[in-house]
Amino acid sequence: MLKTDLSASVASKELIHERYKDLALVEWAFRESKTVHLEMRPIYVRLESRTRGHAFVVMLAYLIIHALAKRWAAFDLTVQEALNQLATLCLTEVHVPHQPITYQIPTPRDPIQQLFEAATVHLPNKLPRRGVVVTTKTKLPQRRKSK
Repeated sequence: MLKTDLSASVASKELIHERYKDLALVEWAFRESKTVHLEMRPIYVRLESRTRGHAFVVMLAYLIIHALAKRWAAFDLTVQEALNQLATLCLTEVHVPHQPITYQIPTPRDPIQQLFEAATVHLPNKLPRRGVVVTTKTKLPQRRKSK
């Protein structure tokens, strides 16, 4: 039995029941946000804007994972398994004398290409080199000063 303070004219019993069932989806989303995929763990930041920014990025990632799960449902793969397959795709750095360095993306294997097609992702043949250094969790401690 569900109890509400809404009148029958505002919300039918069916609508109230559906909204209650939606709570299970919300709980699942929060549980999913704490997994290895999204890593929404306690974070230690001092500014509210950074906390909000972190939560925004995590929820955006959740929406992307949810969309990929729908698109990849026919492959009998979890999102993590599909991402692991995509992680095998690599770039080739191309050096041509007197030309800027570019990165070439090799033609993906069929299973990876099917994942891209299902997600409606079209890869370019080449990527220009931007000279941007990306810092990951594994590289970060090397850059920090020791106390």
